[in-house]
Amino acid sequence: MNAPSLVDLSPLWQVLLVGALLAAAVLCWVWRGHQPRSQSDWLRVLTLLTLFFTFDLVLFGAFTRLTDSGLGCPDWPGCYGSASPVGAQAAIHAAQSTLPSGPVTHGKAWVEMVHRYMATGVGGLILVLAITSWRRWAAAGTGKGIEPWWPTLTLVWVCIQGAFGALTVTMKLFPAIVTLHLLGGLMLLVLLCVQAEGLVRRQRGGARVLIDPVTRIVLLAACGLLGVQVALGGWVSTNYAVLACSDFPMCQNSWWPEMHFNLGFQLWRELGMTQDGAHITFAALTAIHFVHRLMAVAVLLALGLLAVRLHAFAGLRLQARWVAALALMQLATGLGNVVLGWPLAAALMHTGGAAALVLVLTWTVAASRVGARVARVSGLARMDLSA
Repeated sequence: MNAPSLVDLSPLWQVLLVGALLAAAVLCWVWRGHQPRSQSDWLRVLTLLTLFFTFDLVLFGAFTRLTDSGLGCPDWPGCYGSASPVGAQAAIHAAQSTLPSGPVTHGKAWVEMVHRYMATGVGGLILVLAITSWRRWAAAGTGKGIEPWWPTLTLVWVCIQGAFGALTVTMKLFPAIVTLHLLGGLMLLVLLCVQAEGLVRRQRGGARVLIDPVTRIVLLAACGLLGVQVALGGWVSTNYAVLACSDFPMCQNSWWPEMHFNLGFQLWRELGMTQDGAHITFAALTAIHFVHRLMAVAVLLALGLLAVRLHAFAGLRLQARWVAALALMQLATGLGNVVLGWPLAAALMHTGGAAALVLVLTWTVAASRVGARVARVSGLARMDLSA
């Protein structure tokens, strides 16, 4: 059987229809189940739900990658030119018969297509958010605290993310593209979290928590370190370098094993290959893993310090507890991936914990600001609001 065309737009409208139906189901549930009292209430509930489903999408994307289902349908946006694996059963069966251990099976095809349906549904919800925000802005007029720019930016970003999803398939799991696709999903969480925090705070009539400049610096530094670590984690996963070190705290029974950093961090190359077309060395995979492990130490220290400083502010103690708990979970699941041989549950929890940390840190940044004067008394933060 001839290989399918990498891009076949014939089933596009059907895939979009499935996504639209998923989005419509969420919208109906919001409207009928919660009966929003106002358009503002509607927007707040819908933003929170979109954030929830985007988090689910990120997790399902990790499940798709970890089960090697990314090429379960080797074309885009459908599956062998069909809108679902049902219409592609013959082609999938032929591919599976030719290579039983290959990337195409009936199960993997369904995993891949469900991921695409979910992504399309999330895109539909974000489109509704943008339209609703612009309608609110037009009805209230400028200067009324209506900000349609965040939803608009989110809509642009989800379109970019969709393009990276297509490239993930058409470029055959090119490591740089897959890693950027993961980071793009996390950026969607950041954009939606900022909007959700602002809408909830306005609904409650609250103000941002005032913090001292040092705590703000620690918070932003933790965000930067976490961003680098997430990118490194994506690079480990997309290069299948998790098992390059199967012991802890040593690696390959050595504190400094043989590593090829120059090969491991060649960014623009095919999966399993170097830029010269040779197979990537095990020492290169070891370098990828080891850098992620070293960075984890810095991130855990930063998160620990951040949790201690945030706990001094009454309005941020919940975030402090989340930061501490998620940091411990990341440590446990990261170790579990190494010593237990990369079990699916631990790998999914590790990705979910990283996404949750991104959310909590974004929530903390959006919910706080530097105060005019901050005093710390007996380990507690006291804000002088008279300044």
